[in-house]
Amino acid sequence: MERLGTGIGWRPETADAVERLPGIDWVEAVAENICPGHLPDSLLRLRARGTRVIPHGVSLGLGGADRPDEGRLADLAATADALGAPLVTEHIAFVRAGGPLTASPRLEAGHLLPVPRTWDALDVLCENVRVAQDSLPVPLALENIAALVNWPDEDMTEGQFLAELVSRTGVRLLIDVANLHTNHVNRGEDPSAALDELPVEAIAYVHVAGGVEKDGVWHDTHAHPVSRPVLDILSDLRSRTDPPGVLLERDDNFPPLEELAGELTRIRTALAAPRRLTPGRRAPGPPDGGRAGAPAPLRPARAADAGPDRDAPDEGGARDGGGPECAPARTRLALAQTALLSALVAGAPAPAGFDAARLRVQSRALAGKRADVVAKVAPELPEILGSGYRAAFLAYAASRPMTSGHRRDALDFAEHLLATGRPGNDAARRLLTHWWQDRAAPRPPRRTTRFVRAARAALLRK
Repeated sequence: MERLGTGIGWRPETADAVERLPGIDWVEAVAENICPGHLPDSLLRLRARGTRVIPHGVSLGLGGADRPDEGRLADLAATADALGAPLVTEHIAFVRAGGPLTASPRLEAGHLLPVPRTWDALDVLCENVRVAQDSLPVPLALENIAALVNWPDEDMTEGQFLAELVSRTGVRLLIDVANLHTNHVNRGEDPSAALDELPVEAIAYVHVAGGVEKDGVWHDTHAHPVSRPVLDILSDLRSRTDPPGVLLERDDNFPPLEELAGELTRIRTALAAPRRLTPGRRAPGPPDGGRAGAPAPLRPARAADAGPDRDAPDEGGARDGGGPECAPARTRLALAQTALLSALVAGAPAPAGFDAARLRVQSRALAGKRADVVAKVAPELPEILGSGYRAAFLAYAASRPMTSGHRRDALDFAEHLLATGRPGNDAARRLLTHWWQDRAAPRPPRRTTRFVRAARAALLRK
């Protein structure tokens, strides 16, 4: 794997600081926030001086029951081409559920949710990964995610699940050590045991991020300094392998440049741990996603009722290569994920085997994040509604799950308020009406109309 060095997440809010930070070899940008035909000037300057840029996707939902969306894959491929990226990354997660497979309304989580570590989920994930690999111009690496909830009756540990995924697909791994810490606090999983089972040779790079503990739950906020336990896990990983790259993530509550530089220094110090050899680990498949000749890691034992050997190859050489044998697994996974997401965002009962109290924590976290993202994509809404924005949005979200993207969600929220006669202030209601009309009309308003509305809005603010 190509060496990357030390990197930092590029965000528009920190673009200037990132350009001035010393010792930055590469940056990672959220793929969905990049328009391939109109790259931000900051990224163009970074690329001009030799800093590599890697697109990091958040919306594919490769762990979901549906096959990957062709449009999203095409956008990710175009972004990789525009940036000249050496690879692209995504997550082992599902982000939506429902739809044709379950004959139910489509639901969007607005967040990365954990995939059950079962053979069904693995079969579907492997097929989805191969579809993605065939659609992308560069290698793909997948990230382990943080979670608040445990799926019942899982067949594998996280390390075993990832090792099996690498063995079947040759995909690379993006290991987030902060997520390992989150899962340790929230799910009782031992980070060191997970590292023992990982195919560390498959690691493309590593994420490091901060979080905060509240009421016994660790929230992976990316808005706080990196904690000591996370750095300890990074040192533990470094003792097993020399990762090609390590990146600091920060998505909110951005500190001054000096604090970012200090965090990077602490990360470099944690990487100074001596490496030890880990016996018994075999190499993964080839980095370009090929599978030929990749030796399988030791796999967990199956339950006696697991049915026929699910890893027996079909005539094409791979049992989960997209044929009809994967369809039942997709249906079972779709039903399970839809039941969970319905409980989290639509007020449905907790599925059997889940901790109802923990689901309520996750549900509140999803609603809060949804409110925050809508406020970012439509900053006029909190300006118009003032201090009442958050309470109004959470009340709206409690009975109206998101079915499309956050921009559509913002329009639906405004429409809901107007339809129910809110806000109570006449001036604010007129401002909200004009805002909604500007964005919901069949075509954008003409320049003269925009000028008149802006002047009217300025008068109303006075």
